[in-house]
Amino acid sequence: MKIHEYQAKERFRQYAIPVPDGRAAGSVAGAEEIVGDLSTMPVVIKAQIHAGGRGKGGGVKIARTAEEARDHIRKILGMTLVTPQTGPEGRPVKTLLIERGQNIARELYLAILPDRSSGRIMIMASAAGGMNIEDLAASDPDKIIRVGVDPLLGLMPFHCRAVVYGLGLDPAPARELLAILPRLYRLFIDSDCSLLEINPLVVTDAGTIVALDAKMEIDGNALFRRPELAALHDPDEEDPL
Repeated sequence: MKIHEYQAKERFRQYAIPVPDGRAAGSVAGAEEIVGDLSTMPVVIKAQIHAGGRGKGGGVKIARTAEEARDHIRKILGMTLVTPQTGPEGRPVKTLLIERGQNIARELYLAILPDRSSGRIMIMASAAGGMNIEDLAASDPDKIIRVGVDPLLGLMPFHCRAVVYGLGLDPAPARELLAILPRLYRLFIDSDCSLLEINPLVVTDAGTIVALDAKMEIDGNALFRRPELAALHDPDEEDPL
């Protein structure tokens, strides 16, 4: 079961994983109120659908003034967003996530998922954040860091060091990511995830780590014991078949 980005970021906040300030809204008035509450520019307006490639389809816009934000809100909310993952029919945008803009120094990729071939939980990372990971795996697989974790033993400090040092981070963001990785792993386990992905995970100009995106997929077979996650299901985003 997939959940929306804004729902995944609420889960991130519960585990002290840094995300941008922001909230979701399902109306123009609600979205404009959030822009006013954030009180600083730029802000990012993001369509909330269960599909990647939203930016390429016009579903993610940066606004540097309140007037520009209002224009983007009115254009995106209610549009039919077409991306490579939606198919030509697209998806209607019923919810927007409005967030404070970030000063980005570096973009990274980070994901945790089960690796059925090895029976391990695989942490995947790359310094080439923001790219389609499937394309990167095909064109330059050496740029992807893979660290396998025995699920019976759990995440160890050496796993975290392998990921962080492989990304070649400066000392301050490296220390921060070393602290964040165990929380991400715990979130993955606690939520019975089949995928936890952040693309991009950014290093800001101030040297802090922020999850600019958040993608979580929950194992549907585990929902009977995760009622709080089952409640996040959005049937409008599912294939009727």
